[in-house]
Amino acid sequence: MPLKITPPVGTRKIADKALGKVERTAKQGVRWALGHGLPRTAIVRSAKKGDLQGDLILSGPGSHTFDLADLFEEFRARGPLYKGGFSHLAVDHEVIKEVLTSNDFITGFFAPDESGTGLMAKAAAWSSSDVFAPLQPPSLLATEPPEHTRYRKLVTRVFTVRAVEKLRTRTEEIARDLLDDLEREASSGASVDLVTRYCGLLPITVISEVLGVPLELRERMLELGKGAALSLDIGLEWRTFRDMESSLEEFDTWLRGHLEHLAEHPGDDLLSQLVALRDDGDRLSERELRAVAGLVFAAGFETTVNLIGNGIALLHDNPSQLEALKTQPDLWSNASDEILRLDPPVLLTGRVARRSSTIAGEHIPRGTIINTVLAAANRDPAVFTDPATFDVTRENARDHLSFSGGRHFCLGAALARMEGEIGLRLLFERFPDLELLEGRERHPTRILRGYSHLPARLS
Repeated sequence: MPLKITPPVGTRKIADKALGKVERTAKQGVRWALGHGLPRTAIVRSAKKGDLQGDLILSGPGSHTFDLADLFEEFRARGPLYKGGFSHLAVDHEVIKEVLTSNDFITGFFAPDESGTGLMAKAAAWSSSDVFAPLQPPSLLATEPPEHTRYRKLVTRVFTVRAVEKLRTRTEEIARDLLDDLEREASSGASVDLVTRYCGLLPITVISEVLGVPLELRERMLELGKGAALSLDIGLEWRTFRDMESSLEEFDTWLRGHLEHLAEHPGDDLLSQLVALRDDGDRLSERELRAVAGLVFAAGFETTVNLIGNGIALLHDNPSQLEALKTQPDLWSNASDEILRLDPPVLLTGRVARRSSTIAGEHIPRGTIINTVLAAANRDPAVFTDPATFDVTRENARDHLSFSGGRHFCLGAALARMEGEIGLRLLFERFPDLELLEGRERHPTRILRGYSHLPARLS
């Protein structure tokens, strides 16, 4: 009879803990591989074979969107749909609108596996995490009808245009307070970084009030927001991916406790209203609430930072346009849309054919990925006259696709427009002779586009 040795209880606990850590690391590795490692490998291989799509993605980190304009036109010259090595790519305004509004396409970069038995589906299911992530269900960015319809119906009951307009006065107050701080800093003659001292602080303060976040947590939320926003990118390095997930985990832990607090002690903020909201007996679950609040925080914060930063640079570099705004201040709202058109915060978004379809007269098999380059659609000469020119008086500036389209049109579009208009107008009213200095830096991300540093002299 073989001898059976039972390890001490303490030993079993250590072994179980070690196994748990190994499993968590393995799952994190699979998440990285599916969302970043494999796509990055495909992009690099495709670029080496002369695929222009690979060139577009790989040229992203640290570059200005303006540097990609010639590449946009090369795609446009090759027809409505460019067939790359790992996906199709669209740059024409009309074609992209067709894809974004079609029920034949869903969000994502991987082909759908309805049975859930494919290798990718099994790996994704096994490695999934309960921690909030903007590109994972039940996020509005990663769900489709009927779930998406239900979420959006409930959320839009709170995040209405009227609700955003109520925030206008408070946004102006926040901006003026931040400008007072900048004025005190500038009085010494020292330069300031407008991204860290203004572009970031304005939207993080506004969104914190929307979510009922205490003011004293603003700086920490700012750091977590930067980390969480990286989850919207593609091709992250392993170390960057781990740091990003750490930020998401910390934010998710805080958010769970925050939602419990709001349920027991509701405030006047919009998130408290969402927690309490019921529609014919329906309500968002705790996990769904975390997904909604997290998306509003991560997506709404970072894109607005980029809108304001990109706008500062454009207006500084085009003094004639700034002069036009001084003489016609009613154009500031239109100027915000023109900034979104010419230097959008998001380069592209992906869609996958859920069934065989036809786009731009071409047959698209089920499972085909189409990357819609929003920044290129915004420069389509068939829609915008002299599209490379920055013109705050442009009559159809609002026709840009920077907020995507269809059922996934940005929920926070009205808030972003309002913050961009107020943030830029008040900054240049207070500091009309603002001078940007050497040392501008763009984000090292591929999808999100904007400045990480904007040193300036304000006096």
